[in-house]
Amino acid sequence: MGQKKPELLLPAGHVDSFRAAIRGGANAIYMGLKQFNARARANNFSENQLPAILQEARKDQVKIYITLNTVIKNREIEKLLDVLAYLEKVGVDAIIVQDWGVCWLVRHYFPKLAIHASTQMGNHNSFGVQHASAMGISRVVLARELTLNELEAIAARPACELEVFIHGALCYSFSGQCFFSSYIGGRGANRGLCSQPCRMVYRDGSQQKYLFNLKDNQQLANLQKMTGMGIHSFKVEGRMKSADYVFQVAGAYRLALDQPEQTAVAEDMLRLDFGRAKTGYFAGKDIKNALADNANNGILVGQIIRVDKDEVSFLSSSDLRNGDRIRIRDVRSDETFSLKLDEIWEEHGRYSFIFQGKEKLKAGDEVYWIGRREQSFPSRLPNVPAPKVFVPVHEKKAILQKLHTGNRPGRPRLFVRIGHPDWLNQIRMDDVDGLILSFTKRQFDAFNFDLPVIQQNLAKIHPELPKFIAETQLPAWQKLILTAEEKGIHHFLISHLSQKLLAGKSCQLSCNEQVYVYNDAAAKLLQQQKIRNFCYPVENDLDNLKSMQNKQGIVILHTLPELFYSRMPVSLSNEDSLFKDAWNKTYRKLNRDGITLVIPDRPVNLFQYKNQLLKEGFNSFMIDLKHENRGKNSFKRLLAKFRSGEAIQPSTTFNFKQGLQ
Repeated sequence: MGQKKPELLLPAGHVDSFRAAIRGGANAIYMGLKQFNARARANNFSENQLPAILQEARKDQVKIYITLNTVIKNREIEKLLDVLAYLEKVGVDAIIVQDWGVCWLVRHYFPKLAIHASTQMGNHNSFGVQHASAMGISRVVLARELTLNELEAIAARPACELEVFIHGALCYSFSGQCFFSSYIGGRGANRGLCSQPCRMVYRDGSQQKYLFNLKDNQQLANLQKMTGMGIHSFKVEGRMKSADYVFQVAGAYRLALDQPEQTAVAEDMLRLDFGRAKTGYFAGKDIKNALADNANNGILVGQIIRVDKDEVSFLSSSDLRNGDRIRIRDVRSDETFSLKLDEIWEEHGRYSFIFQGKEKLKAGDEVYWIGRREQSFPSRLPNVPAPKVFVPVHEKKAILQKLHTGNRPGRPRLFVRIGHPDWLNQIRMDDVDGLILSFTKRQFDAFNFDLPVIQQNLAKIHPELPKFIAETQLPAWQKLILTAEEKGIHHFLISHLSQKLLAGKSCQLSCNEQVYVYNDAAAKLLQQQKIRNFCYPVENDLDNLKSMQNKQGIVILHTLPELFYSRMPVSLSNEDSLFKDAWNKTYRKLNRDGITLVIPDRPVNLFQYKNQLLKEGFNSFMIDLKHENRGKNSFKRLLAKFRSGEAIQPSTTFNFKQGLQ
């Protein structure tokens, strides 16, 4: 029996790109509704359009997956229940999910819905896949930062279907682990509102640079290797892209999958996807060349040489035509605008076109070719009746009541997280209820668990596992947990729910803020998973916290948040690794265990809200020292401010008061 051909999965942000995907050869299409999807700026689809979409797709034997891949605020659960009931009724082929609360609701109340774990769930090793499968998830979309060897090792133990991104834009941070957009303006990437800080220019010393701007992913060269691994689905990014892009990319990969000997032709077709320059990224072993010094998509075809009255001229060897779309970039300000070429002519490589508004253009401005309409794709759908589906009010009330896990009474508790063993010299264990050891692997390997301060406080010591554990490192971390257990430590803090599989049966597990709990359904799932404590997300806001019935989580009152968390290295010219954004805010780049971190120059501090939170029923708090400088008496000063409920300065409250959009 031959190798099963993988599914080709294309994006659709509007009706014409849906039809472009089908005509281009897609086996499946993913799309978002007007809410709860990670591309909120795309046109997306209404519930009334979905029956017509499904009817048309089924004629061509194309599957439809709906993206519900944002984190869900607690007050949004009632609306979410109606959406889930509707999707189950119309019979979509699967939903793509990030939030564990959505998973819990689907499994308990909408069992006919198949769940695919979004790449924003951060599954990057075989334990992640195994755990997802055990949780009733039928497919895992793997992290985009994996090497071919890592993919092969994960695919060798396929607990469920695997999906990988093969083409399109890349995020600098691991998907689901970026808070930069949220930090600079409350627009949460995990809420579908990313403002793309990785595409911005930053000041490194005296230079203006693109520090985090990645080229576009292209895995055409690895397609046959991935097919041989048994990867079930090949996914193209691009719900914000045009129908022309969807059609061109679908056609290229369809050709390469059906006729591998035509891969060179497919590669030529992809040159007209009008994206950014391409990288094979970690799978292509070319990460040194993965960063670009230009954030524009499209093909650079020339520079303006003359602006005369309403006539604009530039030199180019490209074959441009009337109807093509171009983007002009001011090389001095980096500002851009786009236009359609309605009247263009060419003489010996010199193109000219008429443009009303010459004050916008200057000689030297760059010209990018960003689109060509080779085919037209109808944008109207037939009128197919949509069922009226909603969850009755009394059923919603019953569901919400079942989410209540009961609050743990008792005195306030303080947890402290440290990022270096030297902090142990400053912390008096009588002052804390839990000490979280967030060390690098090298620090853990050298750490002496027989120290008196550890052995005399075993119940308070919580080693923390990192957010990313490569496939080859799973045995080493498992061994570390076993070593700590042998020394009497049985409580660990995990950064991914699948890390449960690393721990022994005697371990007590808590989750850090990376296992997102934005709603009571997620808290309920963790309770059923026998998670002892959890942390509320650092980008959360006060209104959402107050709306939750579950008050048992740990509220982080002081931290230097990791705004970027990336496997991709970044080079800075200054020794202190500081850089500034366009608003003159300062950030620091760090490296821990091969991971690039970006943190702000001032902490998030919420000490002034402690008493209010206590009145609301929250009684567990954390002071996070992981990235703090270890100055003399640093913790003593912070502890005094915490006890008095007085904010430290300078600091920020992040989204806590202004709200997370």
